Amino acid sequence: MSLRTYHNKYHFKLVHPNISLTCLHSFNRDVLDRRFQLRETISGDVLHGGNLLEFFFAAAEMGCCTYKYYFLWLTCSAYLVLVQGREKKHHFNGPVVNVTKHLNFQDFNFVKNPRVLEDVRLLGSAKISSSSSAIQIPDDHDQYSDVNGSDDIHHLRQQAGRALYSSPIRLLDPHTQSPASFQTTFSFQFHNGSNLNASDHGGSGLTFIIVPDEFTVGRPGPWLAMLNDACEDDYKAVAVEFDTRLNPEFGDPNDNHVGINLGTIVSTETINASEVGVFLNDGSVHRAWISYDGPNRWMEIRLGSDDSTNHPPRKPIFSGPLDLSPFLNEYMFVGFSASTGNHTQIHTVLSWNFTSTSQAFLWMPSIEACESNIIVTGRGSSAPSAEPRGTFLIFIAVVVLALAVVASLYYSGRRKTAGISDTPVVLPEKKQRPRPPNKPRYFTICEISLATQSFSEYEIVGSSERGVYYRGKLLNGCQVAVKRFSSLFLSSEGLDRRRLFKEIKGISRVRHPNLVPIRGWCQDKKETMVVYEFFPNGSLDKWLFGVGVLPWTRRFKVVKDVADALSFLHSKQLSHKNLKTTSVFLDVSFRAVLGDFGFVLNGAESRRFESAVSQSADVFEFGLFVLEVVGGRRRLEADSGPVEERDLLDFAWRMHEIDERVRVVDKRMGTVINLEQAIRVMQIGLLCTVNVTKGRPCMEEVVEFLCMERQIPELPPSRPVSLFPYSSTGALCTGYSCASFK
Repeated sequence: MSLRTYHNKYHFKLVHPNISLTCLHSFNRDVLDRRFQLRETISGDVLHGGNLLEFFFAAAEMGCCTYKYYFLWLTCSAYLVLVQGREKKHHFNGPVVNVTKHLNFQDFNFVKNPRVLEDVRLLGSAKISSSSSAIQIPDDHDQYSDVNGSDDIHHLRQQAGRALYSSPIRLLDPHTQSPASFQTTFSFQFHNGSNLNASDHGGSGLTFIIVPDEFTVGRPGPWLAMLNDACEDDYKAVAVEFDTRLNPEFGDPNDNHVGINLGTIVSTETINASEVGVFLNDGSVHRAWISYDGPNRWMEIRLGSDDSTNHPPRKPIFSGPLDLSPFLNEYMFVGFSASTGNHTQIHTVLSWNFTSTSQAFLWMPSIEACESNIIVTGRGSSAPSAEPRGTFLIFIAVVVLALAVVASLYYSGRRKTAGISDTPVVLPEKKQRPRPPNKPRYFTICEISLATQSFSEYEIVGSSERGVYYRGKLLNGCQVAVKRFSSLFLSSEGLDRRRLFKEIKGISRVRHPNLVPIRGWCQDKKETMVVYEFFPNGSLDKWLFGVGVLPWTRRFKVVKDVADALSFLHSKQLSHKNLKTTSVFLDVSFRAVLGDFGFVLNGAESRRFESAVSQSADVFEFGLFVLEVVGGRRRLEADSGPVEERDLLDFAWRMHEIDERVRVVDKRMGTVINLEQAIRVMQIGLLCTVNVTKGRPCMEEVVEFLCMERQIPELPPSRPVSLFPYSSTGALCTGYSCASFK
């Protein structure tokens, strides 16, 4: 429903597939004072069914019309109810049909069958091997090996990958909530690489997985690439795991078992594969048969060796009731996922067959619609078709509406003759130019409130001293992140809201692959909000300080991405001034993007002092950020660890002074790290924290250091006393010393 404002009138347009009706209603002048309240009460594009009458009476109670128009409104609503009643007759009046999908990959030879590359979508560390014509997880190509080639198995550790069928498959009837039936069989093999010894052997395992999207990659290690920290609690996923690692925290019975996982990495059912004489990591080729009876909610799993007959064993290793409907969407993606931890193993899928059958209702046309298209013809003559009953009803309704409109015009004429001036003054509508897609724009409070479900606490994804962050979904289906500045921050002393709003609009025009795009903004007398693009993998701090361990190859890539983003900002005479791990986000390919700007950006228009220090402060904050990434810990930990190690910057400088810099490196990464490269990156971070007058580099030089295009200057033997009157918190230092960089 669209709402237009006149000087003394409201114009309502009801939109319906079968009717377009315009009604003019007179108001008193005081009604206009409540127009925004009315707009929020009746906001929407189309009025359907029972909500229509509620809208009419609610509007009448607010003074939106007089009693003279009740009969007109009731006529409209009666006609809409009649039309919708006829439409509902078409629902589920057809026969039930079976929708079948069949996949058959005898092998994955993309030379003989080029469609394999289109039908199989690879995510993370996964590939289709040309030598074995099979799916291989992880990718054994040494793309992340050390620069000096010292160890050729590092790239196989802490890896995760998926191989999915590229098109979604219907696995649930949304109307009856009945899951589809499916049968799948596949042959697989776990083996070591040619250069691996027995002590390095032992990946986490393989899963047959059913997931709602084709771009999420789960965590490595015991998570089997099934889930990651960015997945919601209600993330719908089904997996049958073939696990070769014992993880007691996940309830694993041993290191040779099959499990059924429903929306979680903790198995609902576990089966000891050793009891049926199968040892998953013995290097031989195994075959699994999984069948699910959707109407009866019954699953059976069989496991055996892959022979020429391909006949499944008579006795299943699991047979029992299992309701998958709570963990399925209507359309899901099927395929495989696997991962490795500190030990290595190559998981190979050699062949795959999948068949699903789901039930659907055909929507058949009504009898009236069929009769209206029947023409009875004879030899040399024709008989006209009978007039359908539905057309007559529509004709009667149109006549009633026409009489109602004439009556309303008659009463309006009588009112004018009585001397009541009711001439509307139409305000010209503001013409809006067509806007390119995704171009930053102004959002209304109503748009953002609708996207965030009225700023629901369930949509909160983070908070800071400056505001709260909400997850939202726009009307066009795009997911966004909304930063709502707190009233305390907006009312802080010295804050110029007009300048803040101008800088938000300024930074929204900046585009770079490693900067979070700004979708728009919202501002009124009380609120200021920024709308960012949403990244499902979340912020870096969840991956860096969480339960899992982020491998060094990804950490080094994050440092380079953030350095590129800052260097680009500084080249545009802008600065970020809010750099921390919560301001760095990861996209679906784990590319780091920098967001959550401090919005004290434009050096040319800011105060002279701020113009001089803002970019240099970014370099200092980048140095602290680098130490957090290398050390895998926050810059200040008040309640954990030895006292001398709680301040990360002080601890790093002390280790530099005694030449024990390796103690700063995150020990959780184990041996899966290029230690020489990590210490070099740590030295770059320390260099960024020295005084400006003592050689603090610019971000352009930092990028050259990271790319090994320039030699790193020699660090001072001890941490210099800062004489630069600026601290990392964005405030002035007291006195000449800024020894506390917290």
